[in-house]
Amino acid sequence: MSAPKKLRKQFVNNTYPLVVLRFEDGHEIKVYQNSGKVFDAWAGERVKLMAVHDVNSKEWELIETRTGDKFDDPIIDA
Repeated sequence: MSAPKKLRKQFVNNTYPLVVLRFEDGHEIKVYQNSGKVFDAWAGERVKLMAVHDVNSKEWELIETRTGDKFDDPIIDA
């Protein structure tokens, strides 16, 4: 059995004040509204997308859970 493939992906947040991507290993990436981030994820790794409506609150809304391979590929500027 081969190891999972590491993928370079991106997420763009145009909807919520803040979205936190929470990875299976516990690390998090914050993506503020009208911005995006490029990151590494493993194929098949589950990532929770959490909407933060108030950055001073710990009440986060689960938007969805998706695997690393379901994120968009990064746009490469020429």
